[in-house]
Amino acid sequence: MMEQESVIWTEKYRPKTFDEVKGQEEIVSKLQAFVKQRNIPHLLFAGPAGVGKSTLALVVARSFFGENWRENFLELNSSDERGIDVVRVKVKDFARTRALGDVPFKIIFLDECDALTRDAQQALRRTMENYTGTCRFILACNYSSKIIDPIQSRCAVFRFRPLASDQVAKLIEQVSKTEGFQIDDAARQALITVADGDCRRVQNILQSCAALSKTVTQEQVFSLASVAAPNEVKEVLATALKGDFLSARSKLLDVMLRYGLSGIDAVKQMQQEVWNLEVDSRKKVALIDKCGEIEFRIVEGADEFIQLEALLAQFVVVGQ
Repeated sequence: MMEQESVIWTEKYRPKTFDEVKGQEEIVSKLQAFVKQRNIPHLLFAGPAGVGKSTLALVVARSFFGENWRENFLELNSSDERGIDVVRVKVKDFARTRALGDVPFKIIFLDECDALTRDAQQALRRTMENYTGTCRFILACNYSSKIIDPIQSRCAVFRFRPLASDQVAKLIEQVSKTEGFQIDDAARQALITVADGDCRRVQNILQSCAALSKTVTQEQVFSLASVAAPNEVKEVLATALKGDFLSARSKLLDVMLRYGLSGIDAVKQMQQEVWNLEVDSRKKVALIDKCGEIEFRIVEGADEFIQLEALLAQFVVVGQ
């Protein structure tokens, strides 16, 4: 009996053409126009993780160069090689040589380029200037504010949006039909909530759930995503608002241990559920302010359990 092929679903379902890319229609139409003209400027893709930045860079290369696209395409991850040497050596050596075949230039794709040091970015700026005749750059980042202005001014900037809920739902439907597993409405909605527009996270969670069972449930989604069920978090907050601090503390600890939440994860989920509490708007704003303060303290190194207890204490005070 043949072994089942081991494939990561994020690669298996990665789009190969412009038509397969979902959720970024406006950006896709502009990139198609560039490819059709056989000329592209330097590009800067900015946006959250898992929305198609790296995928579209590869699609542009495939569409522009055809079958032999790898010969004229260099992909580097700046979070692995973030110093000035990678720009002075790898990037410059590739950029200074002419393209192979009947194509006007090569393409260098720098993923997560907001991880590059400022010195490396300055070197990259000079390289982009000097080798425009033989090379174009596609830069991808999560935060465009971390890219120096001289680089931004040399690029056509495309800002990616998280996928809408209906697009995530279509992706879930496609994967479930292809892979032959069942997913109920509650699990589907949980996955849409947990993913928050990140299609890569959707595929990873689905693959993990499908490996455990042919029927994906809401509990599996929350457990494998290390996210607490929203109704359980809301119950913790409602208990605190009623003044029962010890019960709220016990329930929060139970939720954190069961789902493997860190202190930051817990604060973020509590902040999201504040808006669903049955208290007036002024109290909600005060609680959001406290969530922000506690999150800052934890990031700065304070003990997370003490800070979470302090946050619950604030809920008790507001509820009086």
